[in-house]
Amino acid sequence: MMQFAKPKVVVSKCLEFENVRYNGEVIPDKVVERLAPFVHFIPVCPEVEIGLGVPRDIIRIVQYGEEQRLMQPSTEKDLTEEMIHFSKQFIGALPEVDGFLLKNRSPTCGPQDVKVYPKIEKSPVIGKTKGVFAQEVYDHFPGLAIEEEGRLKNFKIREHYFTKLFTLAAFREVKQQPSMQKLVEFHAVNKYLFMSYNQTTLKEMGRIIANHDQLNLSEVLSKYEERLHWMLRRLPSRRSNVNVCQHIVGYFKKELSKAEKEYFEAELKKYYDEKLPLSAILNILKTWVVRFQNEYLMKQRYFQPYPEELIEISDSGKGRAYA
Repeated sequence: MMQFAKPKVVVSKCLEFENVRYNGEVIPDKVVERLAPFVHFIPVCPEVEIGLGVPRDIIRIVQYGEEQRLMQPSTEKDLTEEMIHFSKQFIGALPEVDGFLLKNRSPTCGPQDVKVYPKIEKSPVIGKTKGVFAQEVYDHFPGLAIEEEGRLKNFKIREHYFTKLFTLAAFREVKQQPSMQKLVEFHAVNKYLFMSYNQTTLKEMGRIIANHDQLNLSEVLSKYEERLHWMLRRLPSRRSNVNVCQHIVGYFKKELSKAEKEYFEAELKKYYDEKLPLSAILNILKTWVVRFQNEYLMKQRYFQPYPEELIEISDSGKGRAYA
């Protein structure tokens, strides 16, 4: 059974934790509930932290010329500087974290699709932006696993988020007691997972580990982490997954019958044509890994990049992955 590092995740406190939403409610969230046993959550409500009560009058982002300001219409207070100050202070005091799970459309926490108004009074929406707290998060942690709870109803986005989150947590553990051996092992067990994301970057990361320039370990880790973050910025393509599966089945080319190979290629084409999920292809490959007792492939995170208890095939069909 695979062991997984425990990610550290900053989460909006209104999601499952406390009744701190503007209307005094707590928001039930299945993803947060299911993640709880496997991650270390750090809950926060930026609005409560700057002194706004529960319940509280709404706040919104208002466009003033080239600037966007966080305003409270009922009091006409400009809360922008307070929120930026809190955000920087909070972020600066955090331990090393692996990701954020934030409330969608919130004027503080929303990672995208936060409404922008032309004036403080009631008026039509003129655009979308990030929340003030979320913007600071992206500025400080552009390579981490950052998502909003609404988009995680989409299966592909949720799978990518979990994969990125647990991969970054595993790399954080490598950095805590660093050695070249640990880095080599991390790279080895993630070879086919990383190949599915970007084969060129996988090779670049391999060259960083080879360390022909004789850099010290901290420099190697820093360069490797930069490429790791870049690689995980978006989902793998179907074509890339097909390439990885073809590489893996190549381990068994002498053992498999012609009929088995033809069957696999037919199923792989169904996956490529979006008529079959990737999990169906991986299950075929895993049966051969077990059947032929390939120890190297048994350790590959490509088959299980996060705890299987988190797998849920439900899908809203909404949402689009973004960097």
